[in-house]
Amino acid sequence: METDVRFDDATTLTVERTLPGPIERVWAYLTDPDKRARWLGGGTLGEFVGGAVVIHFRHQDLSEDIQPAPDKYKSMEDQATLTGIITRFEPPNVLAHTWGDNEGEVTFSLSAQGDQVHLRLTHRRLPADENTRISVASGWHTHLGILVEDLNGQPRSPFWPTHTQWEAHYQRVLQESEAPHD
Repeated sequence: METDVRFDDATTLTVERTLPGPIERVWAYLTDPDKRARWLGGGTLGEFVGGAVVIHFRHQDLSEDIQPAPDKYKSMEDQATLTGIITRFEPPNVLAHTWGDNEGEVTFSLSAQGDQVHLRLTHRRLPADENTRISVASGWHTHLGILVEDLNGQPRSPFWPTHTQWEAHYQRVLQESEAPHD
């Protein structure tokens, strides 16, 4: 199951994916720095509540098709780093950690469904401004798409062109959701 990112409220979004299992394989893509670097970002992950999280985003390394960052993301083109603290660590079902200094908490929930795995990602306590919501929704949609491709052995899509397409989509979604309804 692939869903659009849902804006549950002004500061929470959720997205779901069905991934090829087994669940331990998907868990490794969340926790092993080398596997995580293939779809999100490398770095360290303390595998216990209170452990440190450091994610080094190198978007150009997510695909063989290297594309430049759009102007508004040029500061992230070479690398951006995010730090956080593990708030839940329940292998192989739940990983949650803070997301930077002021961008909330991300929870990855995994459940086995036969030979597949259901992933639910929830990002809570986001800044409520529209630009952040659009950027984060587009980022998760793009990163999770790359995860699905990698798990399926497919070539990984270039991050920035894909992210830009999703930004246009989520701009429309937010405008439609906030438009007055008769």
